[in-house]
Amino acid sequence: MRLIRTSAIGAVALTGALAFSACGSASNTDAPAAGSGAATSTSATSCFSGSLSAAGSTAQQNAFQQATSAYQGICPEAKVSYNGTGSGAGITSFLANQIDFAGSDSALNADKGEPDKAKASCGSEAWNLPMVTGPIAVSYNLKGVDKLVLTPDLIAKIFSGQITAWNDPAIAAKNSGATLPTTPISVFFRSDSSGTTDNFTNFMHTVAPSGWTAPHDKTWKGGVGQGKAQSAGVSQALAATDGGITYVEWSFAIQNKLSMAQIDSGSGPVELTAESAAAAVGAAKVAGTGNDLALKIDYATKASGAYPIILVTYEIVCSKYTDAAKGTKVKAFLTFLSSHAFQSTLTKVGSAPLPKEIQSKVQTAVAAIS
Repeated sequence: MRLIRTSAIGAVALTGALAFSACGSASNTDAPAAGSGAATSTSATSCFSGSLSAAGSTAQQNAFQQATSAYQGICPEAKVSYNGTGSGAGITSFLANQIDFAGSDSALNADKGEPDKAKASCGSEAWNLPMVTGPIAVSYNLKGVDKLVLTPDLIAKIFSGQITAWNDPAIAAKNSGATLPTTPISVFFRSDSSGTTDNFTNFMHTVAPSGWTAPHDKTWKGGVGQGKAQSAGVSQALAATDGGITYVEWSFAIQNKLSMAQIDSGSGPVELTAESAAAAVGAAKVAGTGNDLALKIDYATKASGAYPIILVTYEIVCSKYTDAAKGTKVKAFLTFLSSHAFQSTLTKVGSAPLPKEIQSKVQTAVAAIS
């Protein structure tokens, strides 16, 4: 294990890592230059030699591409791979000891016995560590409509098939002055097991139960729409379909130049930005105990400027690995991932840094991995 200062070398590594995401800036106009700001931190990075594998959430795939490129630029003998298979598949692989840790948009589900299965697989308690804030965009493709405001109730009724045309009076009433076409609404949803689906349907189930009567789940339970695999699939389908609507992680909406609706939860329309997402994460409460940092998100928040449809991607890890060398590698990489230097770069790929209080708890938990 080596410690490398990330002052000059870190800036170079992060510059290379961020080059691919120039078109994915949160604002596309005012993002800081790649390699600036936190990339010049003088904090030390722990390096290891060998390989580390993870899989799961596609919501954090862009962030992980950035992280692995940056980390390997600093630590060239470390090989970190991340496969965006979807949250459900990632957890399955983790429970089968096929990967070193999993990425998931939902914490391990006690109702499905996942914490106990993970404990048996690890030989120790498994921890849910929030790492990447991934706002969920409600993206649409509608010719001639550059701005769209939706309420939680409208969203629920659209995705449940109760509203089927874009010129529906309920949509028109919320978008005074807009010329809404008669185009039928085409709903696209994730066909794979997805934490994004779980969070999005939980949002509708929580704040608009009369509009969304189906349960929330990682598997789509709605009665309308077309299923497409993973975030890339729904993004591509939407881009090709006039009248389409979907839910997708912010980073994919940015990369694919998809229009995003503003959400009005009762305090006025809120645009999806890093700041509005962070305001919603700040309202979340830690539901886990000790170093298990599962969060309870307040989807019904009416905090001024808070964008309510968010998810937090967890890294699911063993608290004590049976292979001590593996535990050391996981600890080293997640120390980098949870650092202020790296978290500060996440807005460049459509994610938001963790609030300071939660970030500090995550850093403490990562330090306890063995």
